[in-house]
Amino acid sequence: MNTIQQTVPCRQSFTETLLEMAKRDRNIIAVTSDARGSVTLTDFAKELPEQFVEAGIAEQNAVGMGAGLAMAGKKVFVCGPACFYVARSLEQVKVDVAYSGNPVKIIGVSGGVSYGALGATHHSLHDIAALRTFPGMKVILPCDVRQTRKLTEILVNYPHPAYVRVGRNAVPDVYPDDSFDFQIGKANMLTEGNDLTLIGTGETVYHCLEAAKKLGTDGIQARVMDMHTLKPADSEAIIRAARETGKIITVEEHSIYGGLGAIVAETVVKNCPVPVRILGIPDENAIHAAPLEIFHHYGIDSEGIYKTAVEFFNRNQ
Repeated sequence: MNTIQQTVPCRQSFTETLLEMAKRDRNIIAVTSDARGSVTLTDFAKELPEQFVEAGIAEQNAVGMGAGLAMAGKKVFVCGPACFYVARSLEQVKVDVAYSGNPVKIIGVSGGVSYGALGATHHSLHDIAALRTFPGMKVILPCDVRQTRKLTEILVNYPHPAYVRVGRNAVPDVYPDDSFDFQIGKANMLTEGNDLTLIGTGETVYHCLEAAKKLGTDGIQARVMDMHTLKPADSEAIIRAARETGKIITVEEHSIYGGLGAIVAETVVKNCPVPVRILGIPDENAIHAAPLEIFHHYGIDSEGIYKTAVEFFNRNQ
């Protein structure tokens, strides 16, 4: 398993950005459920206590309060572990936020397998599949701290409900500076290539980039796409990749059912049928281990992606 140079967690980038903006805008409200440490909201609570709501261990109440505050004109971010906000309080997210059209931003921290050894009760590998079925709900997985910052700045005045999933641990940079463009619903193409396409989302994007570098030394030119927005997904970019490269591999920290792979397959089969390989967590409870160990075990780290891509590219050549 490769060693990864990490910077800071996306959750920290989110809270630092939100605090900066909340100091200038008293309508920004952070709501959490006994998770201020997990979301790194401690400084926010200390500096802006009148703009901070602590609901205790009651995620359903937190979402309901967030929806009420949004109806009163506040710019609300409900923050806490993804596993609970997309399971325990799913009905409130569905009814109070999505169905009611309240522009609450649900910030799911420690998504995917971030909690590692805590096991299936704390893994969040169903969130994309569940929330993409709610009309009006946006689903976004930023890949690094710079992208998280840009996303947070946009979401403050974004008029729609949104679910944002970030991890718990420090992540490597995908974007080396702030010069990149970021638009909700518009994928970013990180490398050119016409032999096959690697599409990642969230923390798998970095691993796709690293795999593409290794593939390049073998003479395989891989296109790498950062599909940060899962709903609405960038169907134009997916179709273009299918037409121009002929083969697609999707990589996600999510069940192989209903997530990024399903989105790409659904798009491709209706518009430009090409072979698609879906890399993710299979139909089992993920192993108890550190997050990167889990990535390696299921072949969604750079090494696993590289091996799959070589086999996939050489098939039927």
